[in-house]
Amino acid sequence: MPHFPTLIQTREYAYFEIDGKPAFGDRRWLEALKFHEPGLAPVRDERGWHHIDLKGEPVYKQRYKRAFGYYFNRAAIIDWDDNWFHIDPQGKRVYPENYAWTGNYQEGLCTVRDCEGNYFHIDQDGRRIYAENYRYAGDFKDGYAAVRLKDGYSMHIDKSGKPLNGKKFLDLGVYHKNYATARDERGWFHIDLDGNELYPQRYQMIEPFYNGFALVTTVDREKMIINENGELVQIL
Repeated sequence: MPHFPTLIQTREYAYFEIDGKPAFGDRRWLEALKFHEPGLAPVRDERGWHHIDLKGEPVYKQRYKRAFGYYFNRAAIIDWDDNWFHIDPQGKRVYPENYAWTGNYQEGLCTVRDCEGNYFHIDQDGRRIYAENYRYAGDFKDGYAAVRLKDGYSMHIDKSGKPLNGKKFLDLGVYHKNYATARDERGWFHIDLDGNELYPQRYQMIEPFYNGFALVTTVDREKMIINENGELVQIL
């Protein structure tokens, strides 16, 4: 992992440090976000948001209403007309389309919302990866993303936009180490890659498995730890 300057944000201004010392002399910005690969950080001065390099210098001349960090060499931007799009590390637009909102690229793909309220995913060149429109589309993680259909149900899709297992749920979380959180009419539980439940119990709230164990909350608001078989390990 590269050793990037550390962001210091106070109530009055933002600056960066390396080993406890100012990284760019006495330079200060109104706001800033952390450095990400390829060594660029979003900052805001009196003219607006832009990105700086590891010398503290602006990468491009433009200023924006908002700029976010780089992910997969793409940064989300909001211009002064409230259009959202992505730029490359040189500050050039990646594609001509404007969106009502964009996410950050994850696993080389990005979720966006168009001006009609439709969600879908685009690749690093801005091309749609499938034709379907969704009520909502989440980030890809471990090769799969959760999307909300027009009928209000949710399902998982793969990187080609195809349904992972064809099963629908009221709510879904992302897959983490081959398991995801899901909710049906009875409550929350965990599923495998085939969309099968790992156990018959349902809970008011659950977390993803963390090294084989998950925190869950029962309908009686009792918190406990279960394993991947749904077996009670500890009551908290």
